[in-house]
Amino acid sequence: MLKLDESELGPWTVLHVTGELDVMTSPEVRQRVHDAVAAGRHEIVLDLSEVFFCDSSGVGVLIAARRLLHSCHGRFRLVLPARGAEAGSHVNRVLAALGVRRLFEVYPDVLAAVDDEAQPLSA
Repeated sequence: MLKLDESELGPWTVLHVTGELDVMTSPEVRQRVHDAVAAGRHEIVLDLSEVFFCDSSGVGVLIAARRLLHSCHGRFRLVLPARGAEAGSHVNRVLAALGVRRLFEVYPDVLAAVDDEAQPLSA
């Protein structure tokens, strides 16, 4: 099950993802990222703080989104709570276990992710 909400904060398109990011739901997330880029939105934040499960297809969508934004000179950031937040910890562990966590700019919340002065969390 997946819930996907979209909002805009300044130049940033924020996609709030809730539920599972898996083989059944990841195509919808991929499509929303592609739609935003096609509409000229090249600064995207994926808020994964409410994602409680992520499999390899979900990770594939994150890597593909990063590559897409990089190719159009855009910016791509993830929101994953640093620690203690049960919902975000699973995605963080999956990315770390696969050795791809360092590929992403990760922030503790949406406000930090859209703030150009904020520093990403260390991998």
